[in-house]
Amino acid sequence: MTGPSSLPFPLDGSVNVLDVAPRMLGAYVEHAGVGVRICEVEAYDGANDPGAHGFRGQTPRNSVMFGPPGHLYVYFTYGMHYCINVVCGPVGHAAGLLLRAGEVVHGVGLARERRGLRGRQGTVPDRDLARGPARLALALGFTDLGRNGTDLSDPESPVHVRAGEPVPLTAVRTGPRVGVSGAGGDGATYPWRFWIDGDPHVSTYRPSKPRRRT
Repeated sequence: MTGPSSLPFPLDGSVNVLDVAPRMLGAYVEHAGVGVRICEVEAYDGANDPGAHGFRGQTPRNSVMFGPPGHLYVYFTYGMHYCINVVCGPVGHAAGLLLRAGEVVHGVGLARERRGLRGRQGTVPDRDLARGPARLALALGFTDLGRNGTDLSDPESPVHVRAGEPVPLTAVRTGPRVGVSGAGGDGATYPWRFWIDGDPHVSTYRPSKPRRRT
C-alpha cells in the first residue's frame, strides 16, 4: 500500500465509535514492511465508558485520544507491551478503537523476525503472528511510542490504514472486552469487542483478573 490512508470512517467525528468498529473489520494496516488485515477490535467511548483511558479526563498520556480523529494513540502497558488505537471520535470526546488482532497478509518473514519466531514455523503458526494487541503491534514494528499521534490522513504518514472488503454485519460478533476490570468489564452493558465470526486470527477471550496487592 502506498499513498495516504483511506479510513473506513469520516474524519469529522460524526459517526459513533460503536458504528465505526464493524467498519474497521477487514481494514488493512501497514507499517514498516508488514501489512495486517484487521479481524478484531475493541471500542472505547471516553466519558461514556468506565473502561476507557479517557473516562476520567485528559492527561499527558492519553491526550491524543481527545482528538482530532484519524490519529493513532499508542500506549505502553504492563511494562512490556505496546498497543495501537485509532482515534475516531469528535475532538474532546476520547473515543477510539483498539486494534486487537489480525492476519499478517504480507511481510510474514519480517513479522516472524520481530516476534522472535524466525525458524519456528512448525511450533508457532502464522495465524498467531498478530493474534492479540501486543503481538499485532510488535509484528507491525511498534516498539516504542514514536508513532503515537501519527496523523493517518497525512500523505507522508509512515502508517497506512485502508478500508477493505466490507464485512457483512451478519458475520460480526460482539462480546465483553478482554481484561477490562470494573464496570467497564461488564459484558452485558459493554459488549464492545467486535470480531469476524469464524476468523482463526481472532484472539482468545480472557476476563480481567484482580491484581494482588503487595
